[in-house]
Amino acid sequence: MRLQCAPRLLGMLVLLLGLWILVAPSAAQQAPQPPAAPPAATPGAPPSAAGAPAAAPQPKIDSGDTAWMLTSAALVLMMTAPGLALFYGGMVRRHNVLGTIMHSFIIMAVISIQWVLWGYSLAFGPDVGGLFGNLSWIGLTGVGLEPNPDYAATIPHQAFMIYQLMFAIITPALITGAFAERMKFGAFLVFTVLWATFIYDPLAHWVWGVGGWLRNLGALDFAGGTVVHISSGVSALAAALVVGKRRGNGTEPMPPHNLPLTVTGAAMLWVGWFGFNAGSALSSGALATSAFVVTHIATAAATLSWMLTEWMARGKPTVLGAASGAVAGLVAITPASGFVGPLSSVVIGAVAGVLCYNACNLKTKLGYDDSLDVVGVHGVGGTWGAIATGLFATKAINDAGNNGLFFGNPGLLGVQLVAILATWIFAFIGSLILLKLVDMVIGLRVEEEHEIAGLDLSQHNESAYALGITGTTGFGAGLSLPKH
Repeated sequence: MRLQCAPRLLGMLVLLLGLWILVAPSAAQQAPQPPAAPPAATPGAPPSAAGAPAAAPQPKIDSGDTAWMLTSAALVLMMTAPGLALFYGGMVRRHNVLGTIMHSFIIMAVISIQWVLWGYSLAFGPDVGGLFGNLSWIGLTGVGLEPNPDYAATIPHQAFMIYQLMFAIITPALITGAFAERMKFGAFLVFTVLWATFIYDPLAHWVWGVGGWLRNLGALDFAGGTVVHISSGVSALAAALVVGKRRGNGTEPMPPHNLPLTVTGAAMLWVGWFGFNAGSALSSGALATSAFVVTHIATAAATLSWMLTEWMARGKPTVLGAASGAVAGLVAITPASGFVGPLSSVVIGAVAGVLCYNACNLKTKLGYDDSLDVVGVHGVGGTWGAIATGLFATKAINDAGNNGLFFGNPGLLGVQLVAILATWIFAFIGSLILLKLVDMVIGLRVEEEHEIAGLDLSQHNESAYALGITGTTGFGAGLSLPKH
Protein backbone atom coordinates (compact mmCIF):
# COMPACT_ATOMS: atom_id res chain seq x y z
CA MET A 1 0.00 0.00 0.00
CA ARG A 2 2.82 2.40 0.84
CA LEU A 3 4.45 1.86 -2.54
CA GLN A 4 1.26 3.09 -4.16
CA CYS A 5 1.56 6.48 -2.44
CA ALA A 6 4.52 7.66 -4.52
CA PRO A 7 2.50 7.64 -7.78
CA ARG A 8 -0.23 9.57 -5.97
CA LEU A 9 2.27 12.23 -4.96
CA LEU A 10 3.54 12.35 -8.52
CA GLY A 11 -0.06 12.83 -9.65
CA MET A 12 -0.39 15.77 -7.26
CA LEU A 13 2.75 17.29 -8.74
CA VAL A 14 1.38 16.83 -12.24
CA LEU A 15 -1.78 18.62 -11.11
CA LEU A 16 0.40 21.43 -9.75
CA LEU A 17 2.14 21.56 -13.09
CA GLY A 18 -1.21 21.87 -14.85
CA LEU A 19 -2.25 24.72 -12.59
CA TRP A 20 1.00 26.47 -13.35
CA ILE A 21 0.32 26.20 -17.08
CA LEU A 22 -2.93 28.06 -16.49
CA VAL A 23 -1.37 30.89 -14.50
CA ALA A 24 1.93 31.20 -16.39
CA PRO A 25 0.74 33.76 -18.98
CA SER A 26 -0.55 36.18 -16.35
CA ALA A 27 2.57 35.68 -14.25
CA ALA A 28 4.70 36.55 -17.26
CA GLN A 29 2.78 39.79 -17.79
CA GLN A 30 3.29 40.79 -14.16
CA ALA A 31 6.98 39.91 -14.01
CA PRO A 32 9.15 43.03 -13.79
CA GLN A 33 11.80 43.43 -16.45
CA PRO A 34 15.29 43.31 -14.92
CA PRO A 35 18.14 45.47 -16.13
CA ALA A 36 19.86 44.34 -19.29
CA ALA A 37 21.49 40.92 -19.02
CA PRO A 38 25.22 40.39 -19.64
CA PRO A 39 26.31 40.31 -23.28
CA ALA A 40 24.58 37.63 -25.34
CA ALA A 41 27.89 35.85 -25.80
CA THR A 42 28.00 34.99 -22.10
CA PRO A 43 28.23 31.15 -21.75
CA GLY A 44 25.42 31.14 -19.21
CA ALA A 45 23.15 33.18 -21.44
CA PRO A 46 23.52 32.26 -25.12
CA PRO A 47 21.83 34.43 -27.73
CA SER A 48 18.26 33.77 -28.74
CA ALA A 49 17.84 31.88 -31.97
CA ALA A 50 15.06 34.33 -32.83
CA GLY A 51 17.27 37.37 -33.42
CA ALA A 52 20.72 38.95 -33.38
CA PRO A 53 22.31 39.72 -30.01
CA ALA A 54 22.55 43.28 -28.79
CA ALA A 55 25.84 45.08 -29.25
CA ALA A 56 28.30 44.21 -26.49
CA PRO A 57 29.35 47.05 -24.19
CA GLN A 58 32.91 48.34 -24.31
CA PRO A 59 35.06 45.96 -22.21
CA LYS A 60 35.93 47.47 -18.85
CA ILE A 61 36.83 45.66 -15.64
CA ASP A 62 34.26 46.11 -12.88
CA SER A 63 35.65 45.49 -9.40
CA GLY A 64 32.27 44.35 -8.03
CA ASP A 65 31.76 41.80 -10.81
CA THR A 66 35.34 40.59 -10.42
CA ALA A 67 34.95 40.16 -6.66
CA TRP A 68 31.72 38.20 -7.17
CA MET A 69 33.29 35.93 -9.77
CA LEU A 70 36.35 35.15 -7.67
CA THR A 71 34.07 34.41 -4.70
CA SER A 72 31.88 32.23 -6.90
CA ALA A 73 34.94 30.34 -8.14
CA ALA A 74 35.93 29.60 -4.55
CA LEU A 75 32.38 28.45 -3.75
CA VAL A 76 32.36 26.05 -6.71
CA LEU A 77 35.77 24.67 -5.71
CA MET A 78 34.35 24.07 -2.21
CA MET A 79 31.64 21.95 -3.83
CA THR A 80 34.25 19.38 -4.88
CA ALA A 81 36.30 19.33 -1.69
CA PRO A 82 35.12 19.28 0.99
CA GLY A 83 31.51 19.16 -0.34
CA LEU A 84 31.41 16.22 -2.74
CA ALA A 85 34.32 14.49 -0.98
CA LEU A 86 32.37 14.29 2.28
CA PHE A 87 29.04 13.58 0.58
CA TYR A 88 30.48 10.57 -1.24
CA GLY A 89 32.91 9.60 1.54
CA GLY A 90 30.15 9.11 4.08
CA MET A 91 28.13 6.84 1.79
CA VAL A 92 30.78 4.19 1.16
CA ARG A 93 31.91 1.49 3.58
CA ARG A 94 34.49 2.48 6.17
CA HIS A 95 37.44 0.75 4.48
CA ASN A 96 36.90 2.82 1.32
CA VAL A 97 36.33 6.30 2.74
CA LEU A 98 39.84 7.67 2.17
CA GLY A 99 39.99 6.29 -1.36
CA THR A 100 36.66 7.94 -2.14
CA ILE A 101 37.66 11.29 -0.65
CA MET A 102 40.97 11.08 -2.50
CA HIS A 103 39.11 10.92 -5.84
CA SER A 104 37.56 14.35 -5.31
CA PHE A 105 40.67 15.85 -3.73
CA ILE A 106 43.21 14.77 -6.34
CA ILE A 107 40.94 15.76 -9.23
CA MET A 108 41.33 19.37 -8.10
CA ALA A 109 45.04 19.10 -8.85
CA VAL A 110 44.89 16.92 -11.98
CA ILE A 111 42.23 18.91 -13.84
CA SER A 112 43.81 22.24 -12.87
CA ILE A 113 46.99 21.31 -14.72
CA GLN A 114 45.10 19.79 -17.65
CA TRP A 115 42.94 22.93 -17.92
CA VAL A 116 45.93 25.30 -17.97
CA LEU A 117 47.93 23.26 -20.47
CA TRP A 118 45.23 22.48 -23.04
CA GLY A 119 41.73 22.01 -21.54
CA TYR A 120 40.68 25.68 -21.46
CA SER A 121 41.78 26.21 -25.05
CA LEU A 122 39.82 23.16 -26.22
CA ALA A 123 36.71 24.30 -24.37
CA PHE A 124 36.68 28.06 -24.98
CA GLY A 125 39.36 28.78 -27.57
CA PRO A 126 38.61 30.06 -31.09
CA ASP A 127 36.09 27.75 -32.73
CA VAL A 128 36.90 24.83 -35.01
CA GLY A 129 33.79 23.73 -36.90
CA GLY A 130 31.48 24.20 -33.94
CA LEU A 131 33.04 21.17 -32.22
CA PHE A 132 35.97 22.39 -30.11
CA GLY A 133 38.33 25.28 -29.60
CA ASN A 134 41.72 25.38 -31.27
CA LEU A 135 44.97 25.31 -29.31
CA SER A 136 45.87 28.97 -29.69
CA TRP A 137 45.30 29.45 -25.94
CA ILE A 138 47.41 26.44 -24.95
CA GLY A 139 49.27 27.08 -21.71
CA LEU A 140 47.01 30.13 -21.27
CA THR A 141 48.78 31.94 -24.09
CA GLY A 142 46.77 35.10 -24.73
CA VAL A 143 44.63 34.58 -21.63
CA GLY A 144 45.55 37.65 -19.66
CA LEU A 145 44.15 40.17 -17.22
CA GLU A 146 42.13 42.19 -19.71
CA PRO A 147 38.47 41.28 -20.34
CA ASN A 148 37.50 39.01 -23.22
CA PRO A 149 34.23 40.54 -24.48
CA ASP A 150 33.23 37.29 -26.21
CA TYR A 151 32.68 35.75 -22.79
CA ALA A 152 32.65 38.38 -20.03
CA ALA A 153 33.17 42.09 -20.68
CA THR A 154 33.56 43.25 -17.07
CA ILE A 155 36.02 40.79 -15.52
CA PRO A 156 39.61 39.77 -16.38
CA HIS A 157 39.88 36.91 -18.86
CA GLN A 158 41.78 34.91 -16.25
CA ALA A 159 38.89 35.37 -13.81
CA PHE A 160 36.55 33.80 -16.36
CA MET A 161 39.10 31.03 -17.01
CA ILE A 162 39.54 30.14 -13.34
CA TYR A 163 35.79 30.16 -12.75
CA GLN A 164 35.22 27.74 -15.62
CA LEU A 165 38.05 25.57 -14.27
CA MET A 166 35.98 24.84 -11.17
CA PHE A 167 33.22 23.38 -13.38
CA ALA A 168 35.78 21.25 -15.18
CA ILE A 169 36.98 19.96 -11.79
CA ILE A 170 33.67 18.90 -10.28
CA THR A 171 32.25 17.18 -13.37
CA PRO A 172 34.59 14.15 -13.49
CA ALA A 173 34.51 14.06 -9.68
CA LEU A 174 30.77 13.37 -9.89
CA ILE A 175 31.42 10.28 -12.03
CA THR A 176 33.56 8.66 -9.33
CA GLY A 177 30.46 7.84 -7.28
CA ALA A 178 29.46 5.23 -9.85
CA PHE A 179 32.63 3.13 -9.57
CA ALA A 180 33.41 3.81 -5.90
CA GLU A 181 35.04 0.95 -3.96
CA ARG A 182 36.41 -0.97 -6.94
CA MET A 183 38.52 0.99 -9.48
CA LYS A 184 42.33 1.14 -9.48
CA PHE A 185 43.64 4.55 -8.52
CA GLY A 186 46.00 4.67 -11.50
CA ALA A 187 43.22 3.73 -13.90
CA PHE A 188 41.02 6.42 -12.35
CA LEU A 189 43.69 9.07 -12.98
CA VAL A 190 44.20 8.09 -16.61
CA PHE A 191 40.48 7.88 -17.32
CA THR A 192 39.90 11.28 -15.68
CA VAL A 193 42.44 13.06 -17.89
CA LEU A 194 41.15 11.34 -21.04
CA TRP A 195 37.52 12.04 -20.16
CA ALA A 196 38.17 15.71 -19.44
CA THR A 197 40.03 16.10 -22.74
CA PHE A 198 37.78 14.15 -25.09
CA ILE A 199 34.34 14.48 -23.46
CA TYR A 200 34.06 17.48 -21.14
CA ASP A 201 36.11 20.04 -23.09
CA PRO A 202 34.40 19.51 -26.47
CA LEU A 203 30.96 19.39 -24.85
CA ALA A 204 31.63 22.65 -23.00
CA HIS A 205 32.53 24.20 -26.34
CA TRP A 206 29.36 22.87 -27.99
CA VAL A 207 27.14 24.52 -25.40
CA TRP A 208 29.09 27.55 -24.08
CA GLY A 209 31.93 28.23 -26.50
CA VAL A 210 31.56 30.97 -29.10
CA GLY A 211 30.74 29.09 -32.31
CA GLY A 212 29.68 25.88 -30.54
CA TRP A 213 27.01 24.11 -32.56
CA LEU A 214 24.50 23.64 -29.72
CA ARG A 215 24.94 27.25 -28.69
CA ASN A 216 24.32 28.35 -32.27
CA LEU A 217 21.25 26.11 -32.35
CA GLY A 218 19.83 28.10 -29.43
CA ALA A 219 20.14 25.47 -26.66
CA LEU A 220 19.96 26.98 -23.16
CA ASP A 221 22.12 25.68 -20.33
CA PHE A 222 22.76 28.43 -17.82
CA ALA A 223 25.12 26.63 -15.45
CA GLY A 224 25.70 23.05 -16.61
CA GLY A 225 22.65 20.80 -16.94
CA THR A 226 23.99 19.19 -20.09
CA VAL A 227 27.68 20.02 -19.79
CA VAL A 228 28.06 18.94 -16.15
CA HIS A 229 25.18 16.78 -14.96
CA ILE A 230 23.94 14.85 -17.98
CA SER A 231 27.50 14.23 -19.14
CA SER A 232 28.62 12.95 -15.73
CA GLY A 233 25.45 10.94 -15.14
CA VAL A 234 25.58 9.21 -18.53
CA SER A 235 29.30 8.57 -18.22
CA ALA A 236 28.67 7.13 -14.76
CA LEU A 237 26.26 4.64 -16.31
CA ALA A 238 28.93 3.59 -18.80
CA ALA A 239 31.46 3.21 -15.98
CA ALA A 240 29.11 1.12 -13.84
CA LEU A 241 28.46 -1.21 -16.77
CA VAL A 242 32.11 -1.60 -17.81
CA VAL A 243 33.65 -1.89 -14.33
CA GLY A 244 30.93 -4.23 -13.10
CA LYS A 245 29.23 -4.72 -9.76
CA ARG A 246 30.93 -4.54 -6.39
CA ARG A 247 31.75 -7.89 -4.84
CA GLY A 248 28.71 -8.88 -2.77
CA ASN A 249 26.37 -6.37 -4.38
CA GLY A 250 22.82 -7.60 -3.98
CA THR A 251 23.75 -10.27 -1.45
CA GLU A 252 25.58 -8.33 1.28
CA PRO A 253 24.38 -5.18 3.09
CA MET A 254 26.32 -2.08 2.02
CA PRO A 255 24.92 0.78 4.13
CA PRO A 256 26.64 4.17 4.35
CA HIS A 257 29.27 4.08 7.07
CA ASN A 258 28.97 7.71 8.24
CA LEU A 259 25.82 9.66 7.44
CA PRO A 260 26.90 12.79 9.36
CA LEU A 261 29.74 13.14 6.82
CA THR A 262 27.25 12.79 3.96
CA VAL A 263 24.83 15.39 5.32
CA THR A 264 27.69 17.79 6.02
CA GLY A 265 28.84 17.36 2.44
CA ALA A 266 25.30 17.91 1.12
CA ALA A 267 25.02 21.14 3.13
CA MET A 268 28.30 22.36 1.66
CA LEU A 269 27.06 21.51 -1.81
CA TRP A 270 23.90 23.52 -1.18
CA VAL A 271 25.92 26.59 -0.15
CA GLY A 272 28.56 26.19 -2.86
CA TRP A 273 25.89 25.81 -5.54
CA PHE A 274 25.07 29.51 -5.25
CA GLY A 275 28.47 30.16 -6.81
CA PHE A 276 27.73 27.49 -9.40
CA ASN A 277 24.41 28.97 -10.55
CA ALA A 278 24.38 32.63 -9.53
CA GLY A 279 28.01 32.93 -10.53
CA SER A 280 27.11 31.86 -14.06
CA ALA A 281 25.57 35.31 -14.58
CA LEU A 282 29.22 36.47 -14.76
CA SER A 283 28.26 39.68 -12.98
CA SER A 284 26.84 40.67 -9.61
CA GLY A 285 23.58 42.18 -10.82
CA ALA A 286 19.92 41.28 -11.14
CA LEU A 287 20.43 38.05 -13.09
CA ALA A 288 22.75 36.66 -10.40
CA THR A 289 20.14 37.52 -7.78
CA SER A 290 17.41 35.73 -9.71
CA ALA A 291 19.57 32.63 -10.18
CA PHE A 292 20.48 32.65 -6.48
CA VAL A 293 16.82 32.82 -5.43
CA VAL A 294 15.48 30.07 -7.71
CA THR A 295 18.41 27.78 -6.84
CA HIS A 296 17.50 27.89 -3.17
CA ILE A 297 13.76 27.51 -3.76
CA ALA A 298 14.10 24.53 -6.10
CA THR A 299 16.45 22.80 -3.68
CA ALA A 300 14.01 23.24 -0.81
CA ALA A 301 11.14 21.88 -2.93
CA ALA A 302 13.14 18.83 -4.02
CA THR A 303 14.27 18.09 -0.46
CA LEU A 304 10.66 18.04 0.70
CA SER A 305 9.29 16.08 -2.27
CA TRP A 306 11.99 13.35 -1.98
CA MET A 307 11.41 13.13 1.78
CA LEU A 308 7.63 12.89 1.41
CA THR A 309 7.87 10.33 -1.38
CA GLU A 310 10.20 8.13 0.67
CA TRP A 311 8.06 8.61 3.78
CA MET A 312 4.95 7.41 1.93
CA ALA A 313 6.76 4.54 0.22
CA ARG A 314 8.81 3.21 3.14
CA GLY A 315 7.05 4.47 6.24
CA LYS A 316 9.84 6.74 7.52
CA PRO A 317 11.74 9.75 6.19
CA THR A 318 15.51 9.29 6.17
CA VAL A 319 18.34 11.78 6.56
CA LEU A 320 20.10 10.28 3.53
CA GLY A 321 16.91 10.76 1.51
CA ALA A 322 16.62 14.42 2.48
CA ALA A 323 20.26 15.03 1.56
CA SER A 324 19.85 13.22 -1.75
CA GLY A 325 16.70 15.21 -2.49
CA ALA A 326 18.57 18.46 -1.95
CA VAL A 327 21.24 17.44 -4.44
CA ALA A 328 18.57 16.38 -6.94
CA GLY A 329 16.97 19.82 -6.70
CA LEU A 330 20.31 21.55 -7.14
CA VAL A 331 21.00 19.46 -10.23
CA ALA A 332 17.59 20.05 -11.80
CA ILE A 333 17.55 23.82 -11.40
CA THR A 334 21.09 24.28 -12.72
CA PRO A 335 20.35 24.60 -16.47
CA ALA A 336 17.23 26.68 -15.84
CA SER A 337 18.52 28.90 -13.04
CA GLY A 338 19.14 31.94 -15.22
CA PHE A 339 15.93 31.65 -17.20
CA VAL A 340 13.03 30.88 -14.80
CA GLY A 341 11.15 32.58 -11.97
CA PRO A 342 10.44 31.46 -8.38
CA LEU A 343 7.13 29.65 -9.00
CA SER A 344 8.63 27.69 -11.88
CA SER A 345 11.54 26.69 -9.64
CA VAL A 346 9.11 25.21 -7.11
CA VAL A 347 7.70 22.90 -9.79
CA ILE A 348 11.15 22.03 -11.17
CA GLY A 349 12.43 21.09 -7.72
CA ALA A 350 9.31 19.21 -6.62
CA VAL A 351 9.26 17.05 -9.74
CA ALA A 352 13.01 16.43 -9.46
CA GLY A 353 12.67 15.01 -5.95
CA VAL A 354 10.04 12.46 -6.97
CA LEU A 355 11.64 11.64 -10.30
CA CYS A 356 15.16 11.12 -8.98
CA TYR A 357 13.95 9.07 -5.99
CA ASN A 358 12.24 6.61 -8.30
CA ALA A 359 15.15 6.61 -10.76
CA CYS A 360 17.59 5.65 -7.99
CA ASN A 361 15.36 2.75 -6.98
CA LEU A 362 15.40 1.39 -10.53
CA LYS A 363 19.06 0.38 -10.56
CA THR A 364 18.49 -2.94 -8.80
CA LYS A 365 15.74 -3.83 -11.27
CA LEU A 366 17.89 -2.84 -14.23
CA GLY A 367 20.88 -4.77 -12.88
CA TYR A 368 23.70 -2.21 -12.75
CA ASP A 369 25.67 -1.13 -9.68
CA ASP A 370 25.88 2.65 -9.52
CA SER A 371 27.40 2.81 -6.05
CA LEU A 372 26.32 6.33 -5.05
CA ASP A 373 23.40 6.98 -7.44
CA VAL A 374 25.14 9.28 -9.90
CA VAL A 375 22.90 8.12 -12.74
CA GLY A 376 19.64 8.57 -10.86
CA VAL A 377 20.48 11.99 -9.41
CA HIS A 378 22.73 13.65 -11.99
CA GLY A 379 21.77 11.86 -15.20
CA VAL A 380 18.04 11.89 -14.61
CA GLY A 381 17.99 15.17 -12.67
CA GLY A 382 20.07 16.94 -15.31
CA THR A 383 17.85 15.61 -18.09
CA TRP A 384 14.70 16.82 -16.32
CA GLY A 385 16.34 20.21 -15.72
CA ALA A 386 17.19 20.63 -19.40
CA ILE A 387 13.62 19.68 -20.37
CA ALA A 388 12.21 22.02 -17.72
CA THR A 389 14.27 24.85 -19.21
CA GLY A 390 12.46 24.27 -22.48
CA LEU A 391 9.15 24.45 -20.61
CA PHE A 392 9.59 27.30 -18.14
CA ALA A 393 12.25 29.65 -19.59
CA THR A 394 11.04 33.21 -20.03
CA LYS A 395 12.64 36.33 -21.45
CA ALA A 396 11.01 38.24 -18.60
CA ILE A 397 13.82 36.84 -16.45
CA ASN A 398 16.66 36.89 -18.99
CA ASP A 399 16.20 38.72 -22.26
CA ALA A 400 19.34 37.05 -23.63
CA GLY A 401 17.65 33.66 -23.31
CA ASN A 402 14.36 32.61 -24.88
CA ASN A 403 10.75 31.78 -24.04
CA GLY A 404 9.85 28.15 -23.40
CA LEU A 405 6.76 26.12 -24.21
CA PHE A 406 4.64 27.56 -21.37
CA PHE A 407 5.50 31.07 -22.51
CA GLY A 408 4.48 30.60 -26.11
CA ASN A 409 7.55 29.08 -27.78
CA PRO A 410 7.40 25.29 -28.25
CA GLY A 411 10.47 25.44 -30.47
CA LEU A 412 12.79 25.85 -27.50
CA LEU A 413 11.66 22.51 -26.08
CA GLY A 414 12.61 20.84 -29.36
CA VAL A 415 16.06 22.45 -29.26
CA GLN A 416 16.52 21.31 -25.66
CA LEU A 417 15.64 17.73 -26.61
CA VAL A 418 18.25 17.81 -29.38
CA ALA A 419 20.87 19.01 -26.89
CA ILE A 420 19.89 16.30 -24.40
CA LEU A 421 20.05 13.53 -27.00
CA ALA A 422 23.38 14.75 -28.37
CA THR A 423 24.87 14.87 -24.87
CA TRP A 424 23.58 11.42 -23.94
CA ILE A 425 24.95 9.81 -27.10
CA PHE A 426 28.31 11.61 -27.09
CA ALA A 427 29.04 11.13 -23.39
CA PHE A 428 27.90 7.51 -23.21
CA ILE A 429 29.63 6.20 -26.33
CA GLY A 430 32.73 8.30 -25.73
CA SER A 431 33.01 7.10 -22.14
CA LEU A 432 32.58 3.46 -23.18
CA ILE A 433 35.46 3.81 -25.64
CA LEU A 434 37.75 5.49 -23.10
CA LEU A 435 36.93 2.95 -20.37
CA LYS A 436 37.57 0.02 -22.67
CA LEU A 437 40.86 1.57 -23.78
CA VAL A 438 42.09 2.07 -20.22
CA ASP A 439 40.96 -1.43 -19.28
CA MET A 440 42.92 -2.95 -22.16
CA VAL A 441 46.09 -1.03 -21.34
CA ILE A 442 46.30 -1.05 -17.52
CA GLY A 443 43.09 -2.65 -16.26
CA LEU A 444 40.27 -0.80 -14.52
CA ARG A 445 39.39 -2.93 -11.54
CA VAL A 446 41.36 -3.81 -8.42
CA GLU A 447 42.06 -7.45 -7.66
CA GLU A 448 39.50 -9.31 -5.58
CA GLU A 449 41.62 -9.44 -2.43
CA HIS A 450 42.27 -5.70 -2.71
CA GLU A 451 38.56 -5.01 -2.98
CA ILE A 452 37.94 -7.16 0.11
CA ALA A 453 40.62 -5.33 2.08
CA GLY A 454 39.31 -1.98 0.89
CA LEU A 455 40.77 0.70 -1.34
CA ASP A 456 42.11 2.74 1.58
CA LEU A 457 44.64 0.04 2.36
CA SER A 458 45.17 -1.53 -1.06
CA GLN A 459 45.53 1.71 -3.03
CA HIS A 460 46.87 4.14 -0.42
CA ASN A 461 48.24 2.02 2.46
CA GLU A 462 46.18 4.00 4.98
CA SER A 463 43.19 3.57 7.26
CA ALA A 464 40.63 6.28 8.00
CA TYR A 465 39.75 4.90 11.43
CA ALA A 466 42.84 3.55 13.22
CA LEU A 467 41.63 3.95 16.81
CA GLY A 468 42.13 0.78 18.83
CA ILE A 469 44.29 -0.88 16.16
CA THR A 470 47.58 -2.28 17.42
CA GLY A 471 50.68 -3.19 15.49
CA THR A 472 53.11 -1.11 13.45
CA THR A 473 53.02 2.66 13.70
CA GLY A 474 53.28 3.45 10.00
CA PHE A 475 50.57 3.73 7.39
CA GLY A 476 48.13 0.88 7.55
CA ALA A 477 49.14 0.12 11.11
CA GLY A 478 47.96 -3.29 12.19
CA LEU A 479 46.47 -4.08 8.77
CA SER A 480 47.70 -6.24 5.93
CA LEU A 481 46.43 -7.41 2.59
CA PRO A 482 45.23 -11.02 2.36
CA LYS A 483 47.88 -13.44 1.10
CA HIS A 484 47.47 -15.18 -2.24
